[in-house]
Amino acid sequence: MSDNTNEVIEITGTVESVTFCNKLNGFCVLELGCGDELVTVVGVIPDAAAGEDLRLTGSFTFHPSFGRQFKAASCTRSLPENTAQLLKYLSAGTIKGIGEKTAQKIIREFGEHSFEVLEGQPERLAQLKGITLEKARDICAEFNRQFAMRQLMAALGTYGLSPNECMLAYKSFGGRAKELIEENPYILCSENTGIGFERADDIASRLKTQPSPSYRLKAGIVHVVKYNLHNGHTCIPRDKLLEPSAQLLETNTDTIDAAIQELTDERRLICEKLAGREFLFLPDIYKAERSTAERLKILISYPPPYRPAVSDEISGIENADGIIYEEKQRQAILTAVTKGMLILTGGPGTGKTTALKGILRLFEKDGLDVALAAPTGRAAKRMSEVTGREAKTIHRLLEVEWDERDNPVFTRNMTNPLECDALIVDELSMVDTMVFSSLIDAMPLGCRLIMVGDSDQLPPVGAGNVLHDMIDSGILPVVRLDRVFRQAMQSLIVTNAHKIVNGELPVLERTDADFFHMEKPAPSVAAQTVVSLCSERLPKAYGWSVFSEVQVLCPSRKGETGTVRLNRELQQVLNPHSPDKKEVNVNGQLFREGDKIMQIKNDYNIQWEKADGEKGTGVFNGDVGRLVSIDLANGLLETDFDGRRAVYAAESIGELELAYAITVHKSQGSEFEAVVFPCTGVAPQLCYRNLLYTAVTRAKAMLITVGSASLIASMTANNKKSRRYSALKYFLTE
Repeated sequence: MSDNTNEVIEITGTVESVTFCNKLNGFCVLELGCGDELVTVVGVIPDAAAGEDLRLTGSFTFHPSFGRQFKAASCTRSLPENTAQLLKYLSAGTIKGIGEKTAQKIIREFGEHSFEVLEGQPERLAQLKGITLEKARDICAEFNRQFAMRQLMAALGTYGLSPNECMLAYKSFGGRAKELIEENPYILCSENTGIGFERADDIASRLKTQPSPSYRLKAGIVHVVKYNLHNGHTCIPRDKLLEPSAQLLETNTDTIDAAIQELTDERRLICEKLAGREFLFLPDIYKAERSTAERLKILISYPPPYRPAVSDEISGIENADGIIYEEKQRQAILTAVTKGMLILTGGPGTGKTTALKGILRLFEKDGLDVALAAPTGRAAKRMSEVTGREAKTIHRLLEVEWDERDNPVFTRNMTNPLECDALIVDELSMVDTMVFSSLIDAMPLGCRLIMVGDSDQLPPVGAGNVLHDMIDSGILPVVRLDRVFRQAMQSLIVTNAHKIVNGELPVLERTDADFFHMEKPAPSVAAQTVVSLCSERLPKAYGWSVFSEVQVLCPSRKGETGTVRLNRELQQVLNPHSPDKKEVNVNGQLFREGDKIMQIKNDYNIQWEKADGEKGTGVFNGDVGRLVSIDLANGLLETDFDGRRAVYAAESIGELELAYAITVHKSQGSEFEAVVFPCTGVAPQLCYRNLLYTAVTRAKAMLITVGSASLIASMTANNKKSRRYSALKYFLTE
């Protein structure tokens, strides 16, 4: 039997034993007898039972804890065809209430009619000694559920659905799933099955009878709304939905408009008139923005206990720390302490951290239990470093768990609120509508809420414009720090950041400061210059390492100056091929021992350990580290993220990317000693002001732009591309 990791093969065998089976999602661990070999199999095989024959497609992997396994991607299983096979199946104990002895009784009493009895004659089953009518009904119900699930997997597998997708379809639609899907395959798009509009179209093309055109029409319109959600919009103007939907569905806008009306009547889309214009929402995001607005209004209406003015106490902190707060910093501290709610915003060098520390000092003086949170692991780490106090990711703070569909569920919510007297959230510009809604739901009444963020940064990757909408609503206390301190003004990075955000051309001519521009308008030349800076010039001149201190930030993944191309070139120079370094190629991306890597999704289950023995779990989206070693034989990767050593199984390597160059979007919430920013050959849709501003403000000690000064000028002038449709402001001001 082939044993090459990730090679797709087919194996057949008989289930010898079932080690584990999750009833909720069908995930099983079992021992499969394949000739003379016993193979450990993992995958979605609902209600697997000893004695049944399986044909599995998948690949061998190596689990860090459990060793060699066969990971099943698809499964064909034989239903019992006679009483002997049924006896073997029932004796395995898969059906609650039936053990080996009871199975023998059933087969002995009903013989070839056992199927009929178990399918729908519980009163006959109850005639057996030891089985009550209630127990008989439970047995029949479970028997029917299991066989319905098996028949569904067999039927839907012919349409290209995976076992996991079949399981999710069964959970969504029950025993009628096959009938419902064959009538309207587009219902799969409306449930969390992982099947989108294009897949549903493919399934529809395989059906003997084509579904009603109206099903496809409505699903296509909802698909366009979801697409806009992924682009950051929580809603879309009704008139802007007509043309793209008509193009996708190859029909006219009148037909689309009529279908939209049906969707709103069915509440599959929510229609709201905002500022005289009709907007359409998906129900979940509508509920999130609505509930966020209502919850914020309640928190404003029920503030924490009154706290008298604290001017003398603020002066005491100034004397003790040898500082003098600027007027707006003092205003921020006063507002936070007396009103209990504050949005603190401002650009680099304006003293947000200093004001935040003052707020913390007074909260703790009052004996308040203060929780600190940020949207990403790197942002939480930075918050801990500047405050000297523990900060958590928002997901950690809300005690995230995962349901049977691998969706995050927060255990802290309105019925189980956070246990804190004050909550301070940093990098609020990165927080999307769904996460912020969950955070606000978990706020106890009377809890102080301090929100810190730079409103000129890029908006969140997810849908919504939370920070902007709250500021623009005018109903929440906002302090905008706009004075750049003298010490900060000595930095051209800070000066140029403020020029950019004000629409003024940054200073690019100076060569004696911490902001340099290298005019290299040809993308190929710019790319070569970036590689030279990282591999030779910066390490030689300043002693900086590209692995820990220098970061290349790109506007895009594509093109000669995009992350994909630059990562390949930087890898070749900074970590070249060597007989002493193992390599692995995954989905076209080559990883080599010693590579700089980034985690690209939150994984709360990865276990890590530090050199001092401290252990924990969780590696987060945006964490940057090194690939320490590759174990090709066992399909394992050892990584190091800031001293946290973690082992990845081969199937989890999709969570990693090379990180010599990363996108500006991925850099949000992070700071680097030196940033190299290639700015030429950039797609027009990415040439906008706050992307440039975000890149500039990631640098602490040095920023080098490599490319075209005219492109920097056009990015500075363009303040329109970051606009997105959202409704929180309107709901707050109703």
